[in-house]
Amino acid sequence: MFTRLLYYGTVHLNRAEEETWLTPIGLLMDLWECHRQYLGLAKPKREMFIEEIIPSELI
Repeated sequence: MFTRLLYYGTVHLNRAEEETWLTPIGLLMDLWECHRQYLGLAKPKREMFIEEIIPSELI
């Protein structure tokens, strides 16, 4: 599993090997999921807009 994550981090996410090893596993998995969505290989579980998170009265 770690070999695959190292491969994803270095080749697909363009990170150095040391940077990939020092990246927290949750962040690395989030970056990989964002990369997959960008390529169209995955769909977001839920699509949200900024207006749903921050109401317009607060802006």
